[in-house]
Amino acid sequence: MDRYVCAVDVGTRSARAGVFTTDGTALSHHVRPIALWEKPGGGGEHASEDIWRAVCAAVRDAVTGARVDPAAICAIGFDATCSLVLQDRDGAPLPLGDEGQDTIAWFDHRAVAQAARCTASGHRVLDHIGGAMSPEMQTPKLMWLKEVRPDLWSRLGAARDLTDFLTWRASGSNARSLCTLTAKWTYLAHDGGWQADFLDAMGLEDLRSRAALPDAGTPVGASLGPLTAQAAAELGLSETCQVASGMIDAFAGALGVLGSQPAGSGDLALIAGTSSCIMALTPEPWQAPGIWGPYHEAILPGAWVAEGGQSATGALLDHVLRVFAPDKTPDKATTISAHNRVMAQLTETLAREGAGFARDLHVLPDFNGNRTPLADPLLRGVISGLSLDTTGHELLRVYWRASVAIALGLRQIIEQMEGAGTPVHRLMITGGHTRSPLLLQLYADVTGREVHLRDAPDGVLLGSAIAAAMAGGLAPDLSTAARAMQGHCRSLSPDPGRQAIYDRDYAIFRRMQAHRAELAQMN
Repeated sequence: MDRYVCAVDVGTRSARAGVFTTDGTALSHHVRPIALWEKPGGGGEHASEDIWRAVCAAVRDAVTGARVDPAAICAIGFDATCSLVLQDRDGAPLPLGDEGQDTIAWFDHRAVAQAARCTASGHRVLDHIGGAMSPEMQTPKLMWLKEVRPDLWSRLGAARDLTDFLTWRASGSNARSLCTLTAKWTYLAHDGGWQADFLDAMGLEDLRSRAALPDAGTPVGASLGPLTAQAAAELGLSETCQVASGMIDAFAGALGVLGSQPAGSGDLALIAGTSSCIMALTPEPWQAPGIWGPYHEAILPGAWVAEGGQSATGALLDHVLRVFAPDKTPDKATTISAHNRVMAQLTETLAREGAGFARDLHVLPDFNGNRTPLADPLLRGVISGLSLDTTGHELLRVYWRASVAIALGLRQIIEQMEGAGTPVHRLMITGGHTRSPLLLQLYADVTGREVHLRDAPDGVLLGSAIAAAMAGGLAPDLSTAARAMQGHCRSLSPDPGRQAIYDRDYAIFRRMQAHRAELAQMN
């Protein structure tokens, strides 16, 4: 009997599932929405039960769509945003709000003050997160919980990264992925694991017992055992289906596009969606300000991971549509079709006016802070050059120049990485931005690098499928599974005729950053 694997990816607003063959062919792809409670000041919460229901529905849809026997699916892999799930001592949701929200969304910045205290500590864990703690990581969020909601802290029985919650719900295992612990919990996999002196200094001396944290992390792709009877029934799979140790979504994307390449190949993974993560796999550790990591074996055995980030990319373009589109109806403004209409109009406009269109309008894209290279969650975006025009033309101008700004930010991150000694030869892109030929060509032109896309339409889901293949015994390790499943690439080359335009834009971009810093000093 043929064997297959199932992959699940949980993003900010939806859960996706797909069924894959052993050569990486996607037989199905189904999406279910998840609820997001947005809070003032850029906060956000989910309900884990709502997420699990969406995951189960997406998996059942995917199995039906693939037209395969559920018993032939030998393993399932999960990835998710680095949202934080809170549970009580009985494993039930520990709600933060009145509507059952027990999960702090990855982008939530409620713990800015706690993150600043972590940074001020000067502890060596900071050497592995770019020198500064981000409020998007789990340590400051848990500090916030203990300090601001002691009523919940006293009832806390477990705290899990979202992907670890999904593998727990599927298998019953309390294992935590090396990926999640190393990247978001200040766990140093290469040097003793948990840093008790740091946790003590941050007032989290009881974290490991409160959060039910194990002594060690579990490598990506390791089998956590079969599905429980309840999970198998809810997912529509068999009780022999193995559950793979999971990943944060960006790390799954990196595995999906880089897993078959040797560490240090000069390929850079760009996982571009609501936010963007820029990932490098290297054989030796290296450090640079604003670059998260190096994380040891957070994806592949023996390899180090370095991660740059842009906290609002697709989210920034959504924001532009909400603010500048003539039709600002919330449920219409940011749909894929709305983006596609703007992209089509921009393609026609750029064909007439060239890449210098709207060259008098400039954007700094840090509307939700700057991850890399400035590592400042309090920074905010800037738009210079707006007019009183309320027509769709102004939307095109702002949308295009915001897209350029996102690409300029990527160029700055690449420079930061190369300045630390990591060469970048080409960009391997996956995520929602691959649906836009305009953005793909822009990334190539602004960075001066070739852009490569795998045959697989969704590198993030493919990464979790690769992990599932290992857990299901279809491959002895992740690299072997990746080589079997990744397929071929197609590429886009930069247009050298546009280099002068974007060099000018980049010089202005850097000058605007300096001006913003000067203004901040005057406050």
